[in-house]
Amino acid sequence: MAETPSIQRWLTLIGIGEDGPAGLGDEAKQLIAEAPVVFGGVRHIELMRPLITGETHQWLSPFEKSVEAVLARRGEPTVVLASGDPFFYGVGATLSRHIPVSEMTVIPAPSSFSLAASRLGWPLQETTVLSLHGRPIDLIRPHLHSGRKILALTSDGKGPAELARLLQSSGFGPSELTVLEALGGPHEKVSRQTTADFALSGVNDLNICGIDVKAEAGARILSLSAGLADELFEHDGQITKREIRAMTLSALAPRHGELLWDIGAGSGSIGIEWMLADPSLRATAIEASVERVGRIRRNAANFGVPGLTIVEGEAPAALTGLPAPDAIFIGGGGSDAGVLDAAIGQLKSGGRLVANAVTTEMEALLLAEQARRGGSLIRIDIARAAPVGRMTGWRPAMPVTQWSWTKP
Repeated sequence: MAETPSIQRWLTLIGIGEDGPAGLGDEAKQLIAEAPVVFGGVRHIELMRPLITGETHQWLSPFEKSVEAVLARRGEPTVVLASGDPFFYGVGATLSRHIPVSEMTVIPAPSSFSLAASRLGWPLQETTVLSLHGRPIDLIRPHLHSGRKILALTSDGKGPAELARLLQSSGFGPSELTVLEALGGPHEKVSRQTTADFALSGVNDLNICGIDVKAEAGARILSLSAGLADELFEHDGQITKREIRAMTLSALAPRHGELLWDIGAGSGSIGIEWMLADPSLRATAIEASVERVGRIRRNAANFGVPGLTIVEGEAPAALTGLPAPDAIFIGGGGSDAGVLDAAIGQLKSGGRLVANAVTTEMEALLLAEQARRGGSLIRIDIARAAPVGRMTGWRPAMPVTQWSWTKP
């Protein structure tokens, strides 16, 4: 059987800057001038208008419609204009999910992050780079550590003021915030203020913020290790305590790109810390209490993981139809074997399950499951120093029995 010939390179992605055609090389200019069809944003097309001779197609909303329009031209010469580097938070990342790179020609320009770093003198490899464009501003929270330098791309002219308010309310008022507007073009502007004194207005929608983070005493800093302080979470007592949480996350052993189910999520602390371990990680918190669902949602925002999926409902019924998990946590005092069986049934092969018991009924269930399926059992006893009259003594917390198991 003869092989199907591969499709030649038909799609050209060209990164452009605010300086328009002046910033392009001869090859990029010629490709734009000869293109029968050019896709791009309104600003991109207007900047390249002196070169374009073919049809122009502005990006549609939702963007998926434009992707379909580009795909419909497969095999026909097509140019797509992008800001800066198409593969750095750009359209190239989206199109490459549908089109093999072997069918593309890519001519990148410096990204806005590269331009900002060059203006500030910040080595990019030592700088945290975030895109908040079209994303929740809370995503910056886990990165707020004194001494860290952050470049954050915002959605519009309101973004810098919103960042300043978040920083100040979180205890980072002394931080220096540099707003870099319309980088690389004739309207480029660079302004620097402390977040506590931020008062810029009329900021260009095309802006990126450089933040030199400085913390006040008592600032809300999210440590880089598992087991964040209980008081950082909003909770009603239904929370896996700090020490137990650290050991539980260690047993869950998060790996790149994995999905966790946190069944009976309470405050959402396990799912939240799972997601904080790496940006690729996902979590679904399943919780029956309406009040606790609201609390989980607020905690997720305050910890900078607004992408936490929350399912309101009671297991096992609430588990139906959810994407299969790579890891599952079941905590608390429940003793419903049906929940455990349903969870195990949905767990991927090779996935990990960790269940904590604080009641004798739940402990009996875990002992039986360990005898039936294997895995490991540990007993965790924590005691905390507390006043005893005028002196200090140890007050034991409720012991926790933890079963960890990997599905064959």
